[in-house]
Amino acid sequence: MRRRTVTAGNLEEILQVTAPAATPEQAAAPAAAPAPPREDHGLRTEFEFELPRGYVDEAGTVHRHGSMRLATARDELRPQIDLRVKENPAYLSVVLLSQVITRLGNITDVHAGVVERMYATDVAFLQDFYRRVNSEGHTRAAVTCPHCDGGFEVDLSGGRLGES
Repeated sequence: MRRRTVTAGNLEEILQVTAPAATPEQAAAPAAAPAPPREDHGLRTEFEFELPRGYVDEAGTVHRHGSMRLATARDELRPQIDLRVKENPAYLSVVLLSQVITRLGNITDVHAGVVERMYATDVAFLQDFYRRVNSEGHTRAAVTCPHCDGGFEVDLSGGRLGES
């Protein structure tokens, strides 16, 4: 078996080449009508968040509010073929987060360079947020009060503690 090095740039081309071939019936069939609108089955696929510190862009604007979508299998696989990740495995979370963050303030093109320039506390928050929404399906965290040892839940997507 011959090994092939794949880069993020040619992933789409490889997926097209390796896609299953259409059967003669499918090839002869006329173009299908547009799919009907999908029904909402209550699956939440996008989650709002607020960064602890905030991303500061080139103009000095601080962006704290954003949204992250659920990750797909492709999102998890694509960083594995990224050359930056192959050179430095710690870069995997930067690439992965840049794929699933859909908005950060008024920035809609969140790429690896944006995530690279975030404060470490914000990246750690986003890594935990990613794990929660993709593994557990929610943004709540169980916490214990250090004074009374009472347990309760905090929604990580909301404002900072003590803020209303």
